Amino acid sequence: MFRTALRNVLAHKARLLMTVLAVMLGVAFVSGTLVFTNTLSNALQNSSAKGFDHVDVAVRAQDREDKGDTVGRTPELTQALLDRSAHVPGAASAVGVVRGFTALADKDGKLVGDGFMTEGGNYWGTKDPRYPLLSGHAPSGKGEVLIDSETARRTGYKVGDTVRISVDGPVLTPRITGVFTTDDGNVAAGGSLVLFDTATAQQLFGKPGTYDEIDVTAAPGTSQTALKSALDRALPKDTVETTTGQKLADEQAELIASAMSGLKQGLLVFAGIALFVGTFIIANTFTMLVAQRTKELALLRAVGASRRQVTRSVLVEAFVVGAVAATAGLAAGIGIGAGLKALLGTLGATVPDGPLIVTPGTVATALAVGVLVTMLAAWLPGRRAAKIPPVAAMSSIHARATTKSLVLRNTVGALFAAAGTAVVLAATRMDGDSGQAPMGLGAVLLIIGVFVLTPLLSRPLIAAAAPVLRVFGVSGRLARQNSVRSPRRTAATASALMIGLALITGMTVMAGSLQKSIDKMASAAIRADYVVSMANGNMLSPDVERTLRSTDGVTTTSPLRNAPSRIDGQTEYLTGVNGSAIGRLTDLTVDDGTFAVGGSRVVVDDDTAKSHHWTAGSTFTVHYEDGKAQRLTVAGVYRGNELLRGILLDVTQLAPHQRDASDMQVMVKTSGGASDETKDRLVKALGTNPAIKVQDKQDISDDIAQMFTLMLNMLYGLLAMAVIVAVLGVVNTLAMSVFERSQEIGMLRAIGLDRAGIKRMVRLESLVISLFGGVLGIGLGVFFGWAAGELLGTKMTTYELVLPWDRMALFLLLAAVVGVLAALWPARRAARLNMLQAIKAQ
Repeated sequence: MFRTALRNVLAHKARLLMTVLAVMLGVAFVSGTLVFTNTLSNALQNSSAKGFDHVDVAVRAQDREDKGDTVGRTPELTQALLDRSAHVPGAASAVGVVRGFTALADKDGKLVGDGFMTEGGNYWGTKDPRYPLLSGHAPSGKGEVLIDSETARRTGYKVGDTVRISVDGPVLTPRITGVFTTDDGNVAAGGSLVLFDTATAQQLFGKPGTYDEIDVTAAPGTSQTALKSALDRALPKDTVETTTGQKLADEQAELIASAMSGLKQGLLVFAGIALFVGTFIIANTFTMLVAQRTKELALLRAVGASRRQVTRSVLVEAFVVGAVAATAGLAAGIGIGAGLKALLGTLGATVPDGPLIVTPGTVATALAVGVLVTMLAAWLPGRRAAKIPPVAAMSSIHARATTKSLVLRNTVGALFAAAGTAVVLAATRMDGDSGQAPMGLGAVLLIIGVFVLTPLLSRPLIAAAAPVLRVFGVSGRLARQNSVRSPRRTAATASALMIGLALITGMTVMAGSLQKSIDKMASAAIRADYVVSMANGNMLSPDVERTLRSTDGVTTTSPLRNAPSRIDGQTEYLTGVNGSAIGRLTDLTVDDGTFAVGGSRVVVDDDTAKSHHWTAGSTFTVHYEDGKAQRLTVAGVYRGNELLRGILLDVTQLAPHQRDASDMQVMVKTSGGASDETKDRLVKALGTNPAIKVQDKQDISDDIAQMFTLMLNMLYGLLAMAVIVAVLGVVNTLAMSVFERSQEIGMLRAIGLDRAGIKRMVRLESLVISLFGGVLGIGLGVFFGWAAGELLGTKMTTYELVLPWDRMALFLLLAAVVGVLAALWPARRAARLNMLQAIKAQ
């Protein structure tokens, strides 16, 4: 039986090619994901570990928790703690570390890096071992800085050049006094690092006389553990904590691994979709192969082969096919991993140098996935063939599925579809967080149910195309009959395309609806002409609001200043605003009381008010971060949204209790309204700072639209793999169907249907099957998009369903194109059959 199975594989090489390709693509996606993420993770971990070479023990401040009416304040690492650390037994030296966001503009005035990776720090003394100088000398004073060598290479800056930088808003123009090398992971990933002298860094980052961390180096012969013990004895345990350099490196490695895990899981989901779609092709292929070899299998049964042996022979064929496909997929995956790493470099992302990582786990996973998926898909056709009695098989009276089996299939499909629909509908009435898992479960059940019911659905939906197909005469009628002749085969072929289009359509509906909802939110909640913020989301200096307030044409400004507080034993964040102006800059709906902010009067969003049982006129005591308390009165309760929520109070009440005041955003209203001229005036007033964004409502909307577009394009690219696999499925089904119907095609040729008519018949059949899958996929996608939107609507009051009719028409056109392209080779093959040989084929 084993030799028979191998002979059958070799005898059907061409027919199994599409199955091999489908499995190979899925395995390549899986192994490529594993190779890419393992390679990237290993390179980043090695690079970040080098950054701790000069740290034996790090001293950090312990975070203080909010307790009672007190807002926890993190203790400061002072110069006294630094001096004490440097003199403990076993310490060779101690360095004070200061860090903070520092935006650096290139020679064209654009922000270097992506904002979150543009950092600043301090250079210790005249020769800092952490940052070896390639050229120049240490910085001194506010007018001098160092930049890293990678940034110097990318921007073309050199020693002596003047650069434009920003820490929290105002522009600084220091001179570069040196270029240094670093193993900093952010720099390796494409960011930048700017270094000031220690005193300047402390002043710019709002930490005068204090440090973010103290790095202690051990004396020769002293281990990291021994030095940590000595520091623990010498330093106050209630305010600081110590960590060895090795542990810091391990923690960093874990963080990188965790970040890579999220990326890996996301990519593997799409690989799983491609494999799931490929399963239909495999099942189709083996079903047709088994059907074509029914008499052969019956003869094996007649000469003594058992049912298990017949099933086992089919599984052996599947094993061989899966092993070949998995091996080819693994090789392709390694190439994909290397290609993705190179692609990151061409897109501007710097990846640290490192070898390509192909772990034994990657190899085992690729082989296991390829073989198991193929064997699982082939098991049912093999089992079905083994159950056919030999005499019935030889007489070919087994060909059609029994009514009982179809009724059972339709019943099971209806139950799954009904259960999935019910669970999804129930999830839409749940809270946004608690409803996610049930909705996912319901979607899976519904897809399974629709797949099982697809043979039943194929007849009425394909029949609806009959009037159009009649236009093509005999070829059209034959194409319709061929499409419904084997509903299971048609269903399996169409389902592969259905799944891909359902996911694409669902995400498109959600993205379009979210974009519309956020546009409504921005236009409904903001009356300000402009919103000013840092490009990376960091805090703005209060100087920015003062500068804008004094700019020509500006009539009203208000900061949005965030600060923690304690209210009724809970931590609540306050938002300081210009009480006299905030009503003219926002358009918030007030459900209770009036929108009046000033003195001790505040307004509160509905969620916060509900949690504290407040209404208009309620009073409460707030404990600020400096420990002082104040009695406040709720003047009104407004509807919060994603752009503005929380407790709004006058900034003059909040500022005296803040040590380091900073603003999240600044709202601006101008006399002439939003215009390019006004925007340019504001940008110039802020020093044409690349770190600051000046946005009107349309800019905010465009930013969000760009984010959704980027996300959708990435998802489209990933789901393209599933669509490609689905195309292979249509090609495979048609090619094998042509082989199976070669006698019939020969007879059609013999009675007068020309080659053009044969090609037209196969193409129309492919088109009908693809459009059938497209209609089902788009319908399911709209339903899933609506359901997910209902879930989001519990958290976003402005959510509104938007059906992208143009995109859906494009997706249907895509399904038609898939059908036409997939039929090219099978149609050509059918037309070239020799009619006499075809008639004798069976």
